[in-house]
Amino acid sequence: MKFGFFGGANSKRGGDNADTSDYNRVIDIVTEADRLGYHGIFMVEHHFTGIGQVSATLNMLSYLAARTRNIRLGTAVTVLPWHNPVLVAEQAATVDLLSGGRLDFGVGKGYRDNEFEGFTIPKEEADERYQESLSVILKAFTSDQRFSHHGKYWQFENIIVEPPTVQKPHPPIWIAAGSDDSIRAVAKSGHNVMFDQFANIARTKERLDIWKEACAECGRQYDPMQVTVARGIFITRTQQEYETALKTRKEGLAKFVSNFGNLPGQEGKSPKPESYSDAIFEDESGALIGDPARIIQQINVLKDIGFEYIIMTMPQKVETVRIFAEEIMPRVQSLAIAAE
Repeated sequence: MKFGFFGGANSKRGGDNADTSDYNRVIDIVTEADRLGYHGIFMVEHHFTGIGQVSATLNMLSYLAARTRNIRLGTAVTVLPWHNPVLVAEQAATVDLLSGGRLDFGVGKGYRDNEFEGFTIPKEEADERYQESLSVILKAFTSDQRFSHHGKYWQFENIIVEPPTVQKPHPPIWIAAGSDDSIRAVAKSGHNVMFDQFANIARTKERLDIWKEACAECGRQYDPMQVTVARGIFITRTQQEYETALKTRKEGLAKFVSNFGNLPGQEGKSPKPESYSDAIFEDESGALIGDPARIIQQINVLKDIGFEYIIMTMPQKVETVRIFAEEIMPRVQSLAIAAE
């Protein structure tokens, strides 16, 4: 199995000096994860939050490319409706070049109302803008000749995108999918899929089953490394720490819904058990919570379902990265070898 992290850094406005402490925390986590053999990290992109979430994700990955050697560097996700697709293609290709071919290019159409409002882009245009931008980016990555594009939202004349990507034909494209239809669409596209941290085990299994079925239907071979599932991570040592972790997760999800109106991939402003996750605020199975032995059991459930690549929420302390690498990862691998 492979493991990694996803998340971002915060730096609020206000005060005499910019606060770099959380960016430094994330940098420390990623460099330590690289040293300890984690497979990859994915950085979020958000705008206008008021809490200073990282917005220039590819810029940050360029910095991390210079600070790391082996870990894969991903976006989760670059929201295509916000960006000029040619400029994004150039920036992504630069990260791939500087990292020696370690970019995982996660893309999406966006879901937060405040971002659509801030960019003054109608939300109903999101899918069309996303589809057009992705087609331009793929053309830019793969074309060694100049080309033109005359679309609904973008016009380009006689261009060639530089630098070229190291990975051929282009860096892996990762697409977040939550609904049954979107999962099938990603499978048909040939790109990789990301499942979020909100759905419980039952819904997570259902999603992977749909993915496998969709791959079979379109003649695509199932590759577990083209699928990743996100999980919250809370390593605890005592019952009190465990109960605190459950409370923290519940409060975090409630705050997410309060701030942004809905969970990704879900319509409406409250969780719908029948369409998204069964009792999301009550069920801990959407996260890895407990002592190392308990977390190993939870990981083995995911492995039995068919997952081989798990990305975890960026922890608050680098110590969590070390504990997971030293006390959990080797035992998961040993159990997998014994099972074979």
